[in-house]
Order: sequence, then C-alpha cells, then structure tokens
Amino acid sequence: MKKYLLKRLVMSIITLWVIITVTFFLMHSIPGNPFRKEGKMPAAVYANLLKKYGLDKPLPEQYLIYLKNLLKGDFGDSMKSKVETVNDMIKRGFPISAYLGLEALFIALIFGPALGALAALYQNKIPDYISMIIAIVGISVPSFIMGTVLIQFVAKKVAWLPIGGWGEFRHTLLPAFALSLMPLAYIARLMRSSMLEVLGQDYIRTAKSKGITKWEVILKHAVRNAILPIVSVLGTLISNLLVGSFVIEKIFGIPGLGKFFVQSINNRDYTLIMGTTIFYAIILIFLLLFVDIAYMFIDPRIKLSKEGR
Repeated sequence: MKKYLLKRLVMSIITLWVIITVTFFLMHSIPGNPFRKEGKMPAAVYANLLKKYGLDKPLPEQYLIYLKNLLKGDFGDSMKSKVETVNDMIKRGFPISAYLGLEALFIALIFGPALGALAALYQNKIPDYISMIIAIVGISVPSFIMGTVLIQFVAKKVAWLPIGGWGEFRHTLLPAFALSLMPLAYIARLMRSSMLEVLGQDYIRTAKSKGITKWEVILKHAVRNAILPIVSVLGTLISNLLVGSFVIEKIFGIPGLGKFFVQSINNRDYTLIMGTTIFYAIILIFLLLFVDIAYMFIDPRIKLSKEGR
C-alpha cells in the first residue's frame, strides 16, 4: 500500500512538472509579449517593463527563476493588474468557482443516479425513454449553449431567476444547472448500464427468493453496487466541471477564477496564465489521486498488484 501511494505521488509530481514545463514554453513560443503595442509605448518604458518582469533574460533562465519562485508558493505578479498578485486573484476567485462547481456536482450526483436507476428499472418503457432523452441532450448540448438557452427563456422571458451576477443563492441556480447537465447525463447513462448488469446478478435473485421486498433489494443491494463505477469517474467529472465553469462564468458574469483565466489569455498575461493553469492542474491531479485511493476502500474487491503492495 505504501509503495503504491509513493509511486502514485511520484507520478503526480512528474505530471505536474510536465504541465508546468509545456505550458511555460508553449506560452512563450507565441510571437510578441504582453507589452508589445507598436506606436503606443515609448521604447524606454517598454524596456523597463521587460526588465521588471524578467522578460529580458534568456528563456531557460526565466524558466529556472519561475520554478524557484513556484517552489515557494509564489505565482508572481500579474503583468496587467497593478493592485493584485496572481496569488491574490486565485484567493479571491477560486472560492466562487469552487462553490459553483460543488453546487453543479451536487445536482449531478442527486439526479444522475436517480435517472439512471429509473431507466434501468423500467427498461424499454416510457421512464427509460425520457431519462435517456435527457441524457442525450445533456451530452450533446455544450454547457455554454445550455446557459444561453436558460438565460433567454428562464431569465428573460419568464423572469423567474436573474440573468447573471453573484451574491445570492438564486444567482447560482442557472449557471449551476447549465454546468451540471453534462456530468448529470453521463452519470445517468453509466448508472443505467451498471444497474442493468447488477440486476442480472445471482445475488439479486437470491435476495428476492428470500422474501426481501422489491425496493429493499433495489436500494440495499442493486443501487449500492451499481453506483460504484460512478465513484471511479468522479475525478474526471470534477475536472470537467472546473474547466467548463470558465465559459459559464463568463456568460453569467460570475467573478470566479474562470474570469481571470479568460482575461489572462486575452491580455497575454503570462504569470496569470501560468498561475491559474498550475493551480487547476494541482487540484485535478490531487482529485484523481484521491478518487483512486478512495475507490480501493469503497470497493473491497479492488486489490493492489503485488508490485504496489
């Protein structure tokens, strides 16, 4: 167990280093820089800005300096904001993005398994067709399209909820629902196939033969085992929610970390691009590692290989 955890930890560190390195050199390979505005900036001012942010040094030296600061937890100063560092922006924006993502995940984890189980229990009947139509729509329609549709019909025409903004719970409902539809649909389809497989197992027929009620068999035996595959994909689903929130935050005017990420790309803010990318990479790598480890404890049938013991 210890060897397995150590191996996964080392692989996670290597993965993070590769992401940092690739992002750094790809970003600097794009022609120009954040301060290049022909005819709008005196040469002396331009040279001072390059020196201030270390852009006048050779690229390998810039890379080593960045890694050194990164080991101290310093993402650097934003090249566009004059009042906040990248660390400050992350501290201000991430709690909002995390709240929205967790709300969307909660919606997906409540309604996704319910729709999938319902579809399996009523296979090839109306509830099954309705559930799968919802799943197909959720997978096929991108979250930003769904967000636009919700704004048009729910916020504008019916005026049930605000179009955008942040501050009250009602501001979160439309963006959270738009963000949750894809993982909800994926979970519903996965739950349906898993539930159908479990319902055909011998231990389900044995439980029924003992006189246990139908719903007790379904809830205590079928659902409990059918939901295990969902746990194994939680890391990927959460990562999709985090990345998908970038566009949703922009559409609904939410001041989360996604807003800073989009702005950093538009402004060619190197340090902010690196900071947000690395921050999200750390979170996603940790989540995938946590889900893998948690799955071994949730399902006792999962065994580590001899090499990983």
